[in-house]
Amino acid sequence: MSLNIIDLIKGQLGPALVSQAAAQFGESESGISKAIGGLLPAVVGGLANDADNPHVLEAITRSSSDGFLGNLLGGTTNSSDISGIVSSIFGDKLNGLISAVATYAGISNNSSGALLNVVTAAAVGTLGKYASDNNLDKAGISNLLKEQQGTVAGLLPAGLSFASLSMGDWDARYKFDNDRDKINIPAHEEPKVEVTRSTTPEGTFPDRKTDDGGSIWKWLLPLLLLIAAAYFIWQQCEKKETTITTTPTDSGTVNTDTATVVTPANATGATVVASRTDEDIDLNGTALKGYRGGMEDQMITFLKSDGYTNAQGDDALKTWYNFDHVNFKMGSANELEAGSEGQLQNLVAILKAYPDVKVKIGGYTDKTGDEAQNMKLSDDRANFIKSWLDKQGVGSQVIDADGYGSEFATVDASATDAERATDRRMAVRFAK
Repeated sequence: MSLNIIDLIKGQLGPALVSQAAAQFGESESGISKAIGGLLPAVVGGLANDADNPHVLEAITRSSSDGFLGNLLGGTTNSSDISGIVSSIFGDKLNGLISAVATYAGISNNSSGALLNVVTAAAVGTLGKYASDNNLDKAGISNLLKEQQGTVAGLLPAGLSFASLSMGDWDARYKFDNDRDKINIPAHEEPKVEVTRSTTPEGTFPDRKTDDGGSIWKWLLPLLLLIAAAYFIWQQCEKKETTITTTPTDSGTVNTDTATVVTPANATGATVVASRTDEDIDLNGTALKGYRGGMEDQMITFLKSDGYTNAQGDDALKTWYNFDHVNFKMGSANELEAGSEGQLQNLVAILKAYPDVKVKIGGYTDKTGDEAQNMKLSDDRANFIKSWLDKQGVGSQVIDADGYGSEFATVDASATDAERATDRRMAVRFAK
């Protein structure tokens, strides 16, 4: 089986990058995730179609020295090299691609175009690293790209189709079906169509009467227009949907995810979606960078309210706080994604400001893969963070670290990787 390089590239486009991109572009994280899910197969398909392009092969070969992977959001959105590759592989279809993804994901065209550069840089950089690690020359890179032509067809997310864009020869045979279950047959292999006739008392093709409504189009066309209008309204409503995730408690019950939802003190059961913009969170006069209503804000608010001091034993402290930015590289239990240590340092600051406070660390996975391996991976990740905190001088305040595997995962295993990312998380809760 040939290597699916999309799986390698996804490791560079994880939740940490999604969160940072959302803040940088002023978009929702769900919109950024959807856009990446649509752009990635298109970029890989475009590179595969241009597998013999010297400009593309040269860019991949020297991508390691260009440092694309180390600065995906900082230096690629306006990179002339990346823009040149994008223009080369998509040509006059570029604007159509950007617009189609923007509409599908509910983001602006500017954000869609910037993300296209980011995804392209991630693809080029990942290919360059793989080629370097495996001693592939330009011919080897070209062959690797050509192997992808048969895999991109079924990788677009449901609800998005690029068939109308006709992006090169690789799109001529494969139709991107919304339900991702079949491949179009090319014109030279079209199946034979058997035509049958039905008869009526008036003959095989009776005269159509017009006194009862006329042509079929007089009722079919309005129906089609009505369906199209309903679909448009549904799409607009879908863009405004907010997903509220949940986190487990040790007792097996479920609490609202305090990293993304704030319940005002004077509210009666209502929840308000938190802003996802980095702000200064006050820690007894020290400013921590975090989301208003995010992990740091929630934990500090609880501690300032004497909630911890007044809690009667460990059973009174069941709320888990999801880390907003702490993520591990795919399949790894000891390698954090870029940007993760910043929030861990915030937790260190909180623990040092409240030296009597104790916490527990929890790790979670999605529903894919072997559950025994998921349990081990999540447990190893939780203990890695515990060890990391110990090295920062607050280890005595971390009394436990457990992995829960996919026990509390809520997204089906058949969902997209971006959708399942909400289940792959690390969390912290107070303990006594």
